[in-house]
Amino acid sequence: MAAAERIRAKAFALGFDVVGFAPASLAEAARTGLRDFLAAGHHGAMGWLAERSEARGDPQALWPQARSVVCAGLSYAPAENPLATLARPDRGNISVYARHRDYHDLTKGRLKHLGQFIASRFASEVKIFVDTAPVMEKPLAQQAGLGWQGKHTNLVSRRHGSWLFLGEVYTTLEIPPDPPHADRCGTCTRCLAACPTDALPAPYRLDATRCLSYLSIEHPGPIPPDLRPAMGNRIYGCDDCLAACPWNRFAAATREAKLQARPDLIAPDLTELAALDDAGFRTRFAGSPVKRIGRDRFVRNVAIAIGNAGDPALLPAATGLLADPDPVVAEAAAWAVARLRKEE
Repeated sequence: MAAAERIRAKAFALGFDVVGFAPASLAEAARTGLRDFLAAGHHGAMGWLAERSEARGDPQALWPQARSVVCAGLSYAPAENPLATLARPDRGNISVYARHRDYHDLTKGRLKHLGQFIASRFASEVKIFVDTAPVMEKPLAQQAGLGWQGKHTNLVSRRHGSWLFLGEVYTTLEIPPDPPHADRCGTCTRCLAACPTDALPAPYRLDATRCLSYLSIEHPGPIPPDLRPAMGNRIYGCDDCLAACPWNRFAAATREAKLQARPDLIAPDLTELAALDDAGFRTRFAGSPVKRIGRDRFVRNVAIAIGNAGDPALLPAATGLLADPDPVVAEAAAWAVARLRKEE
């Protein structure tokens, strides 16, 4: 077997759902898109995107010895309707990708085994990346034939829809590249129409400063008041544009047990979440990506969800946060109390 076929077979044996090969380079269009995104300030508080933009736009600027990139993907397609909880305002909606074990750990562990296989079998050097370094994962995955960047800017697969975790092995080994995947969005704009905050002002353009995933996860301060009603009960991330993609109809639920939703993270009770202290938060979200944002930012989101619930029965949960030591949480709680008292 050729090196590419042996590596592909090993990746599948390790449990990856898709794998492809790309040269360790990016098209100028990818760099231009990144520069335009940063120049417009659409990255918000994610300063690391600008700090290492040169390395992000050129794999060989990150590692000059790299010759090929092995792109691998794990499906996390949900078995349940990803938006069902949005209709239950007393419950919190957590993004599908965070309803189970942290994908960074799972994907990186398998990529390390794949990297060791490549290094030992083909006398080459490797570096492993899973969303923790300046790597433009989606353009590389498109070059490697895994899918294409849809109009919502995320990767879309004909087989797995919008539900793929990505990781990369950079290597000094020369591997014949797979043909890049063609864009198959056609005239569809369902993802743009689905965005609750108009964070997709045009096809293939994202303004992260309006995106509910960015606001609920990456944004450190108070969430802009004009965008709070659109959050609904989304307390960690947002799946609306992903779930709207018609290609999801071909996606079977993930076969990976560690990526299947924990029952307690599908529709958690807002009252319980509002009462979490730091220790309780860490215990509840042990092993989950939610833990990364910390208790204060998370409870800020919960307070806003309570304010959006329109149910005065949740007033005690909101008033209990008015004296929270974190001023951002306390301000969100005051906003929630004011809205609920109007309902009352």
